[in-house]
Amino acid sequence: MNLSQKSTENVDYMIEKIKEKLKVLNIGAIKSSHFDEEMYEELKDIYDLVMKKNHFSPNEMQAIAEELGNLRKNK
Repeated sequence: MNLSQKSTENVDYMIEKIKEKLKVLNIGAIKSSHFDEEMYEELKDIYDLVMKKNHFSPNEMQAIAEELGNLRKNK
């Protein structure tokens, strides 16, 4: 998968992989539909960070969740 290309499919993929890696319990809390391509680079940065690490402290988990929350589309 070429994540250098901005696309809805890539957003879907990255969100799913982030949820898998972080073992998100409330799956419905993070949906790819909450994000748009305008925030693609920021989402990709979070994805890259999450994929590099094998373990996350509670503080890191909270910080990642907050960053994802900041990237969400305005409703």
